[in-house]
Amino acid sequence: MTEAVATAARGGSWLLEDTPAGSTFTPERMTEEQRLIDQTTREFVTGEVLEQNDQLEAKDWDLARRLLLRCGELGILGTDVPEEYGGIPLDTVTTALIAGRLGESGSFSTTFGAQTGLAVLPILAFGTEAQKQRYLPGLVSGETVGAYCLSEAGSGSDALGAKTRADRQDDGSFRLNGEKMWISNGGFADVYIVFAKVAGEHFTAFIVERAFEGVSSGAEEHKMGLIGSSTTPVIFQDARVPAENLLGEIGKGHKVAFNVLNYGRFKLGASTVGSSQGAIREAARYAAQRRQFGQPIASFGAIKHKLGEMTIRAFAIESMVFRTAGLIDAGVEGSASGHEAALLAALEEHAIESSMLKVAGSEILDYILDENVQIHGGNGYVRDYPAERHYRDARVNRIFEGTNEINRLLIPGMLVRRALKGHLPLIEAARKLQDELLAPAAPAAHGDGFLAPQVGAVGMFKKVGLAVLGIALQTYGEKLSDQQEVLSLEADILIDTYAAESMVHRALATGESGAGALQADAARAFVNDAAVRIEAAARAALAAMTEGDTLRTHLAALRRLLKVSPLNTVAIRRRLADEAVARGGYVF
Repeated sequence: MTEAVATAARGGSWLLEDTPAGSTFTPERMTEEQRLIDQTTREFVTGEVLEQNDQLEAKDWDLARRLLLRCGELGILGTDVPEEYGGIPLDTVTTALIAGRLGESGSFSTTFGAQTGLAVLPILAFGTEAQKQRYLPGLVSGETVGAYCLSEAGSGSDALGAKTRADRQDDGSFRLNGEKMWISNGGFADVYIVFAKVAGEHFTAFIVERAFEGVSSGAEEHKMGLIGSSTTPVIFQDARVPAENLLGEIGKGHKVAFNVLNYGRFKLGASTVGSSQGAIREAARYAAQRRQFGQPIASFGAIKHKLGEMTIRAFAIESMVFRTAGLIDAGVEGSASGHEAALLAALEEHAIESSMLKVAGSEILDYILDENVQIHGGNGYVRDYPAERHYRDARVNRIFEGTNEINRLLIPGMLVRRALKGHLPLIEAARKLQDELLAPAAPAAHGDGFLAPQVGAVGMFKKVGLAVLGIALQTYGEKLSDQQEVLSLEADILIDTYAAESMVHRALATGESGAGALQADAARAFVNDAAVRIEAAARAALAAMTEGDTLRTHLAALRRLLKVSPLNTVAIRRRLADEAVARGGYVF
């Protein structure tokens, strides 16, 4: 089990309060059992999956099925599933570790994710006892392959606009007609979680078997990346679905879809941790051996900058992921409900954080993989080196599980909805902050202890995020959801704030010497640069909402809040880059 961190916190509450550093879960708190599972998964990915990646990219779906069976033997397909259905229930930290290691496998990570998150979870959380008994053991062992059919050609982000139709028959069964698009595992799955509108109106989920009459998959899509994963349309032509394969209730399909997306976003963020670390390993080793002008390119300042920044951003997403995993575990452990209900409730509670992980993880990984190609130079652009494949494979992450644009709108949108329902005292906190900013007293000075300036800066970041959101609510009221540019700018402020606090808390927990000194370097550099980004986003948002004297007043308040002294981040990145080269990879 994960080492306890604190009592369960409300999602988004970190914005409104001073979070004790000791309450944040960090990777350094992992148990020996978790480290052993991490090692086992890493060895499987390195020794079995990556060694056969060329065969997967040749569309060898028999190999994909054998690898899923191997995952079943290792016990990593059923980490959320109770033992009575063949699973080995583990905590969220462990599932994040597994997702991170699988993330390095690219195509197979998609196959694995569709199986564990998109096929298993809906049945586990919403299935009847008979459905669980029928489907979960096979999915957990890998003998049955699952897929998830939500998107359509005309309804991607607008999932509830689906046109696939389910009509009830006299015997209680359903007839499905429609076509789903971009279905991972679509070409060889045995079981599909399908969303359709009963009588063309009530959005509903079903468990559909490939063996059912009228079910077929289309041709494989010709994709930019993830070539070794199956992606096809799935077609329903008068497909007969027995009444007992209704999943959940008629008209309640949105509950299935959105709860699954919460977990999918969390796991996608987790998967980018391993991919980021793997790319840093490749880049550091290549830079150490590649010589130009008579010396390794790792000795050049421009390359040091890249390796240092790659390390800082990888440390950011790793810290965010495991902090969130700790929050979810605390919610599950503190619940009186059964495991499935407790997990769903914890995921829903931390849907804001999961969306932040999805956006931050996919964009951090894209940055790291782009720089990995750049460090490899011409070699990074050819298939002889894995840098090229990583770059192609990762691009879809910004589209998967709800586009990053949609998730940016969701992050502040969920905060506002919770505030309006009385679940978060956001409006009261924003009014209090406004009074504070109009008062003549300057913000209190920060101490001079270990990372004290960074702790103080994080507090200022929270106030900026709260102030901008408060002004947006005051300006637009119920029409705030229409202001997508302002919401997106606010989301960026919130993501940078959550990342900065997660990094600072982790460094504080590790201490001032050894690994803690390097962690402190990464946190200092990130906070330094986040201050610049947050100021730019806040200025843009304020200028979009106000003008004249009102705008000048808000900008003056912003200057009072964001008093972050610049640091020598060149030296910090050089230290981190030198350590990455010396150790042959990620240093934390």
